[in-house]
Amino acid sequence: MANQMQQKIRLAVSAATLIIWGFECAGTQSAKPVVSQVKARRIHEELLTLDSHCDTPLKLRRVNFDLSQRHQPDYFGGKVDFPRMIEGGLDAIFFAAYVAQEARTPEGFEQARQTVAVTLDSILSAVRRNSALAEMAYSPRDIYRITRRGKRAILLGIENGYPLGSDLSLVEKYYRQGFRYITLCHVKNNDICDSSNDTTEHGGLSTFGQTVVREMNRLGMLIDVSHISDSAFFQVLRLTKAPVIASHSCVRALCNNPRNFSDAMLQALARNGGVIQINIFTEYVKTPQPNTARDSAYTEWRRQYHDLDNLSPEELRKASAERDELDRRYPRILATVKDMVDHIDHVVQTIGIDHVGIGSDFDGGGALQDCYDVSQMGNITEELLRRGYSPREIAKIWSGNFLRVWKTANQVASLK
Repeated sequence: MANQMQQKIRLAVSAATLIIWGFECAGTQSAKPVVSQVKARRIHEELLTLDSHCDTPLKLRRVNFDLSQRHQPDYFGGKVDFPRMIEGGLDAIFFAAYVAQEARTPEGFEQARQTVAVTLDSILSAVRRNSALAEMAYSPRDIYRITRRGKRAILLGIENGYPLGSDLSLVEKYYRQGFRYITLCHVKNNDICDSSNDTTEHGGLSTFGQTVVREMNRLGMLIDVSHISDSAFFQVLRLTKAPVIASHSCVRALCNNPRNFSDAMLQALARNGGVIQINIFTEYVKTPQPNTARDSAYTEWRRQYHDLDNLSPEELRKASAERDELDRRYPRILATVKDMVDHIDHVVQTIGIDHVGIGSDFDGGGALQDCYDVSQMGNITEELLRRGYSPREIAKIWSGNFLRVWKTANQVASLK
């Protein structure tokens, strides 16, 4: 009964979306190949689609956020919920347990571990409450089984290895809890490695970081190299026995940001057999125009509401309203799906079709003009078709390449 309900919802939403797409695409440029909206939607629905990184758990642990309800895609409502996943034809998604980094002290590490625990509980609780719509997945086989039943597959990653401190045993603990990747660091150096956005401390990987890489290989846990410094990246690749992922990154040739991958990094990634999951965070997709007034206003907003996890619902609503007002006063100029697919093109042209995927970074800043939330993910497939990618190639981009890397990491693992 639940599966029949899901199919009815999906067909109804698909029909509505086709009508919307038909209106939106009237008058599009004729210079590029004409792609039937009906055909594009049909192909998108037939694909197994996977988003390797989103930060929606921030919503789950801050407010009474109901994933079964369709929300407005503002700061408070977020970019992802189950109705919009169905509308956007997204089958599987990694929910990241994001951990903001504080002091590298016993107290700081304990607080970070509590954040992971609370986030995990909030995800599991949300999925249990919506068992007719989604299930937890811990392997590629789980994804296939769950999506064949018409449900969303929810997976777990940790963004920032900071909670590990220098305790190697926590890697296996988190794996046993269901986390299938760890992003080694975030925007600050931690005890594992240097960040792409911080000063040089370890010269790449620390000695402890080397043991973390080996332990993740042993477990079959995916090593996420997004956010880490160039030196750390190359050192990870020299050490790892398994291919790695960059769960949400772009390319430096098109947007010169230290968070993005240089062509040398792409080539090394290909030799490793890994995959870069292109994200839709505008500032990593396209170099932004300077806007000092906006930057200053947002700096003040972040200063005032720096501890969002501990705000009351009323304070969160106030913070959200003020941020919405900032967005109205200082509109963010968003990149487009075409800009994002330029990054996919660059990866394909540089290292081939087998090493690229999609990791949105929704609710962590990811948003494009025409892919503002998860309901619009089909626009990426449409653009890929318009550029001449075949359905088989698009299937690799949407999930095939990522799942191949994951399966290989499992084969490398000594723990069975």
